[in-house]
Amino acid sequence: MINVTPSAAQQIRIAATQSDADEMGLRIAARRDADGSVSYVMGFDEARNDDIVLPAEGIALVVSPLHRELLDGMTLDYVEFETGDFRFIFINPNDTSEAQPAPQGCGTGGCGCSGGGAR
Repeated sequence: MINVTPSAAQQIRIAATQSDADEMGLRIAARRDADGSVSYVMGFDEARNDDIVLPAEGIALVVSPLHRELLDGMTLDYVEFETGDFRFIFINPNDTSEAQPAPQGCGTGGCGCSGGGAR
């Protein structure tokens, strides 16, 4: 199960509308880095045959079976780090590092980004 906070869901809906991706789900992927931390990517995408689609706060989350175990129990939140600096963060019990901000661009309304780690 992946949780999405109401503030994250609201921002995802805004980004989907701005990107003409209202009919797509939000794909979330994760990988464990060599140092044991977890890197995340997310972007709007259509579900493939083997994907898992999870409803969360009115958002369809798309997850590959390869990433499901690492993402299980994760919460996606949208928070203000400093005045006017809002970002998505991943709070994951499977990640031994602190909550990580999403790749640059996702926190500014462009959830369509798909590259980069979460640091």
